[in-house]
Amino acid sequence: MNETPDLASAQKILAAQPFSVLLGTRLAAFGGGEATLELDNREELRQQYGYVHGGVLAYVAENAMAFAAGTVPGNRPLTTGFTIDYVRPADGESVRARARVVRAGRSLAVCRCDLTSVGGDGSETLCAVAQGTISFAPGGGGEGDGA
Repeated sequence: MNETPDLASAQKILAAQPFSVLLGTRLAAFGGGEATLELDNREELRQQYGYVHGGVLAYVAENAMAFAAGTVPGNRPLTTGFTIDYVRPADGESVRARARVVRAGRSLAVCRCDLTSVGGDGSETLCAVAQGTISFAPGGGGEGDGA
């Protein structure tokens, strides 16, 4: 398969990830080298001060970058590594992770992700930035798998 999945197909791929289902992750946008994941801020995902736990932010950034890389036709993305910098606590109603492919080659893609804390009024505040390298496993398919 050398075609890139559409949004509905990519949402099915996300729904096949038990951990993503456990957290309630949604795929809001997918295509053209970009993907957006969203996650509601709820009690179980917070740390002791009431902010979204850094590990949750790292998960959603990594998965968003893998999905962005999954928009490259004919590839099965697997995260090779990533870094994340937390710039302020995430304390809104939800978290939005917007990832995009910066550069893709035959075997690797470099991606960037901006994470925002979304308030009840829809306002967004940058809370973290991430950059990662996504490798492409043999076999094609274009799935964003989040490793």
